Amino acid sequence: MTRRAMGVALAVTLAMPAGAIAQDAGTSIAPMVPATGTVLDVTVEGRTTRVPDLATIRAGVVSQDATAAAALADNARRMTRVLAALKQARVADRDIATSTVGLAPQYRYADNQPPVITGYQATNTVTVRFRDVSTSGTILDALVAQGANQIDGPNLSIDRPDAALDEARTDAVKRARARADLYAAAAGLRVVRLVTIAESGQNSGGQPPRPMAYARAQMADAKTEIAPGEQDVTVTLSMRFLLQ
Repeated sequence: MTRRAMGVALAVTLAMPAGAIAQDAGTSIAPMVPATGTVLDVTVEGRTTRVPDLATIRAGVVSQDATAAAALADNARRMTRVLAALKQARVADRDIATSTVGLAPQYRYADNQPPVITGYQATNTVTVRFRDVSTSGTILDALVAQGANQIDGPNLSIDRPDAALDEARTDAVKRARARADLYAAAAGLRVVRLVTIAESGQNSGGQPPRPMAYARAQMADAKTEIAPGEQDVTVTLSMRFLLQ
């Protein structure tokens, strides 16, 4: 190539926009910031609501005795009754999973003396999913009657959240566009197009498990009720608009 030809090629390259140079370099990534216009970044949360149809609860047995063997034996007997109660309530095998099995010595402490083992504590806990939330309270009372003395929950959630999440996504896009139009009008501009969109977070309607007190469940007339209420299903979107 002659020196004059090289100079012409260099001038053409310098005149090309940055996006074209990137494509020539073998990448298809578009520039994140348009060459002209005003860029507006908007982060919004879209939401919808659903009534939870799944309750997840941890139920277990804690046993204490003078020896490890006795503690384990008592724990096994009571846990067998608890599992039988779940079967009788027609909870499916796939909805029952062992989450914790443990055995630990119990100590007595005194000043200036080494700790002394006073007995052993055995634990066995299962995670149970109830697909009929309205019956979960009655089943929990039955579990306590059969020996369960440790219960955590419920964690109320939505079994199939995909449709609800899509509703929240649609709501988020509408909210973002409305906000972009608001800012554009206030600035004397208009929204030309959407440049980028990214989902930065979602909540499918779940919640952390909460401890439940069951001292009153020993009363003959006590009945536990679980009210599902409504859960917010949310999606957070970050969107970039070009204003002119």
